Amino acid sequence: MMNDWAGLPATYSDVLRRAMDSLFRTFENFSEGTFIVDAEARVVWINKRYAARFGFADPEQAIGRDCEAVIPNSLMREVVKTGKPILLDILETDREPLVVTRLPLKDDAGETVGAVGFALFDELKALTPLFSHYSRVQEELIATRQSLAQARRAKYTFGSFVGTSAASLEVKRQARRAAQLESPVLLLGETGTGKELLAHAIHGGSARANQPLVTVNVAAIPDTLLEVEFFGAAPGAYTGADRKGRVGKFELANGGTLFLDEIGDMPLPLQGKLLRVLQDKEFEPLGSNRIVRADVRIIAATSADLPALVAAGRFRADLFYRLNVLTIHAPPLRERASDIEALAYAMLEDLSTQARGGSHYELQDDALRLLCAYAWPGNVRELRNTLERAVMLSDSERIDARALAPFVGSGQGGALSASAVQGAPHAQPPAVAEAGNPEIEPSSWNEAMAAFEKRFLSDALRANGGRVIDTAAQIGMGRATLYKKIAAHGIEI
Repeated sequence: MMNDWAGLPATYSDVLRRAMDSLFRTFENFSEGTFIVDAEARVVWINKRYAARFGFADPEQAIGRDCEAVIPNSLMREVVKTGKPILLDILETDREPLVVTRLPLKDDAGETVGAVGFALFDELKALTPLFSHYSRVQEELIATRQSLAQARRAKYTFGSFVGTSAASLEVKRQARRAAQLESPVLLLGETGTGKELLAHAIHGGSARANQPLVTVNVAAIPDTLLEVEFFGAAPGAYTGADRKGRVGKFELANGGTLFLDEIGDMPLPLQGKLLRVLQDKEFEPLGSNRIVRADVRIIAATSADLPALVAAGRFRADLFYRLNVLTIHAPPLRERASDIEALAYAMLEDLSTQARGGSHYELQDDALRLLCAYAWPGNVRELRNTLERAVMLSDSERIDARALAPFVGSGQGGALSASAVQGAPHAQPPAVAEAGNPEIEPSSWNEAMAAFEKRFLSDALRANGGRVIDTAAQIGMGRATLYKKIAAHGIEI
């Protein structure tokens, strides 16, 4: 095969000419109509079928006329003017619509000297399978976008933060104030105190409520993947990268709110990049030279002691000051014990709607005293977990202290006995409430080791205030591994 174009055989031009002629004749024979216009969009040729369709018994009668005078609604003049084809279009006529293709004709210098048009089909039903597939794909795309948009809306409101205690009312007042502003919000508080709920409520009450709310749980993502999670990556930016690239959470949240949960676990190198994005409001995806603007409001949350982390050099002071503009402290449940009854009944109502048969659960007075006598180190999350376990295993819709006692505090190394709270003052929790259950003898080595591991990890987490990153460092275990073991053992954090 010869690759030197200067040395092509003379027959090549003949083959090319014949190919072009054959292609035109094929279209002319099998299409419903064909016509050609010059550089002024005047008809220079039209086949007999097409001419007859538009009222010309003799094609010669159409020659020299403007294309619109021959074919109403023709866009051939636009093709001649722009030099760009219209590959697939629908031409409305006084009869059936036509599916048409329009192509520019150019001279050797590349100048447009005319255009040729082909009416491919005179019945749209010939394209029904294509249109049906296109419509179905469009419907699925719209449904997916709507579902995704709904998933990125606020799921909770200020009314979802149940409680009328002074501490609860103050938190809601501060959160409503934060919703009216654009500054970053820092939510502090122990695990399970409702920081995520407050983040949703603030977004939902803000001017950005109709824009995306995107969440990143910093503690749940390996350090090596966090940068991609935040900023995205270009196609092939790293080994194993998606061929289509990856859109980061900052870009997904553009115009809306980015909720950074457990920001105290963020590695130091990424803290610097986050600070730069907050200051410059732009970033480059990994492996890309593309600049992405980021109009994002930041709400950050952590159960860690950020000032202590700053003092220890584990959290950047400049990032802390950038985030610490509007600070809201979510109070632990033991500081708003008067809310426990309302919280418990709200949770039971939710659990009742999930239960089959429409059960309606009620707490006896001694059960309420039991709940109020416990310190709830796992806060609202632990309260819900306790009630859910009691509901699942209760034989009655009326739950008393005896039915509830085995589950109160069982995830923290021991349950509080019903007798321990007989006569305890309502809604006045003691500083500490711990009593042990009798040890259950394991039946095998594996069970014994699993019980020991669960107890060991529970004690370590409690000693570190539920902070996974500190616990992992203390016991010499990888953070991801610790999360897996927490999930496997059902440990409340």
